Amino acid sequence: AMDCENVLLCGDLHVPYRAEGVPKAFKDMLLPGKMQHVVCTGNLCGAEEAAWLKSLAPRMTLVRGDFDDDDSVPETAVTTVGAFRIGVCHGHTVVPWGDVEALAAMARRLDCDILVTGHTHVQSVVEVGGRLLVNPGSMTGAFSATTAASAPAFQLLSLTGHAATVFSYGLARGEVQVTKLTHTKGGGGSAAAAADA
Repeated sequence: AMDCENVLLCGDLHVPYRAEGVPKAFKDMLLPGKMQHVVCTGNLCGAEEAAWLKSLAPRMTLVRGDFDDDDSVPETAVTTVGAFRIGVCHGHTVVPWGDVEALAAMARRLDCDILVTGHTHVQSVVEVGGRLLVNPGSMTGAFSATTAASAPAFQLLSLTGHAATVFSYGLARGEVQVTKLTHTKGGGGSAAAAADA
């Protein structure tokens, strides 16, 4: 059987300035040993949150957000998990924020199969030109420059061979909701970007 690698995608916690912490419903789901890798898009703002994320998996990739003080943390990173190159960037430097074409250009520049960005606090999954662009949203539901409070959200990326399945989790009225999308590496993207062309 092919090995399955599970990657937690998260970011924009903004603890303690904009949020008290990660919802208990999420903490109860995310237990150490379930995931092989954590990818965080930054704006953690709290050492306690960073330590908790590090405890969940043997490997962690973290980039610096616009509210993170630690200059030793890079603004972009690329990590390989299984057959996939995963690019990570907070997203505040990608203008317009959350713009699919600007994000696709960054994915090409980082030469990654999957690009993970945050900043907008709006969860998304888009396939463009054989690449996957994902935003896990804000894990605490913090407000952002463009949104009032958002729904707390994160994503799990399950990689098996050349297949990547993104499980997008969100908290609504105290209930955890999940949607999923499966993407094949280098495969034809969906028509989501065609409307802008």
